[in-house]
Amino acid sequence: MAQVRPMRADARRNRERLLEVAAAAFAEHGEGASLDDIAKRAGVGTGTLYRHFPTRQALLEAAYLDRIEAIAARADVIAAGRAPGEALRAWLNELAAGMIEVRGMKALLGTAVTAGGPAVDTACGDCLRGAAERLVRAAREAGALRRDVEPIEVLRLVHGVATAAGATHEEGGDVGRSVRRYLSLVWDGLRG
Repeated sequence: MAQVRPMRADARRNRERLLEVAAAAFAEHGEGASLDDIAKRAGVGTGTLYRHFPTRQALLEAAYLDRIEAIAARADVIAAGRAPGEALRAWLNELAAGMIEVRGMKALLGTAVTAGGPAVDTACGDCLRGAAERLVRAAREAGALRRDVEPIEVLRLVHGVATAAGATHEEGGDVGRSVRRYLSLVWDGLRG
C-alpha cells in the first residue's frame, strides 16, 4: 500500500493561491479564463498549476468547491455570534451573494441540491446541506422558523433568489438590493 505524504507548506500555499485567483478569474471571465493568466496572477509557473490541477475542469471544480466550502463554513461562524433565526437569515444572504459572485455557481448549486450528479456536485451539496441543516434546525427550535421547513427547501429557495437576482444584474440593476428584497419576501414565508 502506497503511503500518501502530506503536502508541503509551500505547495499547499500555492494550491490555495491558485484557487483564490482562479475563482476571481472565473468570476470575471467565465469558464474560459486564461490558465496562463491565472498561474501568473497566483505567482506560480504554469507547470505548478497543472501539477495541482491537470485540466481546466479540475481547476474549475476545485475553485467552485473551495468557494462553496468557504460559504458553508461561514454558517458556523455566523451562528456563533447571533440568535438562530438571525444567523440563518444572514447566512442565506451570504450564500445568495456568493452564488452570484462566482459565475456558474448557481448552476453548480442547482445540480448539487438534486439527486445524483458528478462527485463535485455531491460534495458541494453535502457541505451546503450540512450547514443548512444545522442552521434550520436551530432556527426551528428557537421558534424563528416554521416547523415544517426543510433545509433542502431553503437551499432551493436561495437558488431561486440567486437566479432572479442574477437576472437583475444582467439588466443593470442593483443585485445586492434585489437579493435583500427577494430574501426578505422568502423569509416572511419561512417564518409563517
